[in-house]
Amino acid sequence: MKYDFDKPIDRTGTHSVKCDAMPSGVPQDALSLWVADMDLPCAQPILDALHQRIDRKIFGYTLYENDELKDAVTGWYQRHFGWIIDKSDLFYSPGVVPAIAFLINCLTEEGDGIIIQRPVYYPFTDTIEANSRKVVNSPLLRSGNTYVMDFADLDEKFAEEKNKGMILCSPHNPVGRVWTEDELCKVVEIAKKYDKWIISDEIHSDLTRSNIVHTPLLKLAPEYSHRIIACTAPSKTFNLAGIQFSNIIIPNKEYQKKWNHFVSNRFSLGFCNPFGLTAILAAYTQGDDWLTQVKAYIDSNIQYIEAFVAEHLPKAQVINCQATYLVWIDLRGYCSDAKQLKTLMQKEAGLAFDEGYIFGEEGAGYERINVAAPRCIIEECMNRMKNAIEHYEKTGLPDPIKKTLPLHK
Repeated sequence: MKYDFDKPIDRTGTHSVKCDAMPSGVPQDALSLWVADMDLPCAQPILDALHQRIDRKIFGYTLYENDELKDAVTGWYQRHFGWIIDKSDLFYSPGVVPAIAFLINCLTEEGDGIIIQRPVYYPFTDTIEANSRKVVNSPLLRSGNTYVMDFADLDEKFAEEKNKGMILCSPHNPVGRVWTEDELCKVVEIAKKYDKWIISDEIHSDLTRSNIVHTPLLKLAPEYSHRIIACTAPSKTFNLAGIQFSNIIIPNKEYQKKWNHFVSNRFSLGFCNPFGLTAILAAYTQGDDWLTQVKAYIDSNIQYIEAFVAEHLPKAQVINCQATYLVWIDLRGYCSDAKQLKTLMQKEAGLAFDEGYIFGEEGAGYERINVAAPRCIIEECMNRMKNAIEHYEKTGLPDPIKKTLPLHK
């Protein structure tokens, strides 16, 4: 079927984090483009399957350990990535961030160091620190309109005995990089050199641009699979974040035992959400056509923003977005003070983004914009940004900015 992604859907009053719990201080009519879920309708086969499940009228304890689910998950990754996953290596988690928290406890002790690459998804930092581990930053390097890894620095960080492993963001959030096979091989070589583990967060792997291919780390480095864990989920791909259902691939049998002891025994987390199971089965077996259409729509939104910035905001720079639906934009040419930029965007322009500095100090002066939204919202967003910046350059803060268009409901 042909999907209509242009029509806005009103999410207010649904207890949505994105719309009903916006950052404090933003105007009531602010556009919500921060939290990473889509403002686009889910695939019809998923909706149909959920309706059919509701009609069964009973929603009891539900088994993750079933062949129908695991065939759907493994079939998806074999079909789309040529990645053959052993079904016995699949484990349930209510989310990737919870899975990372579980794994941190399984693989490290308090005080151990864990390597991340800022600017990076901020729950990595929060989760490491909340579990009394040490964040070890190996910053990405800005290279023109993209980012690259600092392999010399990464080698130094892996070499330190107290640093036990790395959380790799692949594809990377927020900078939008899809790491090449050569880059991933270098990461594995360094980890192998010091016998350290890698947790590979691949939650955005399905959302690449049309000419970009994501490489699963476990597929690329089967010889090191005993030290790699992959975190996957349909949540970003199919707009199912609230379903809270992730599939964690753990080939190492000792790690599997640790996972089962910590997750199943200590926290009694074994059964999955029946609606999550239903949604995933439909997504991974009938969602290909919807995904093709939604990716094309996201691509067009990104192209619109790139063209708009080039024409109207020449001192800004849109970082090349190879994956995700999150645009990383450098606004330091207009406002180098991160706090002023936050005020300018939130209070003056009425735009709720994820501020760049929350991803690490390397992100100060940047904004992360969720572009998985109807085009009219994206157009409104960019016009507000343009007018706010033009007004700021003429008069500074804090005079209110007149909105260019009515808020689309």
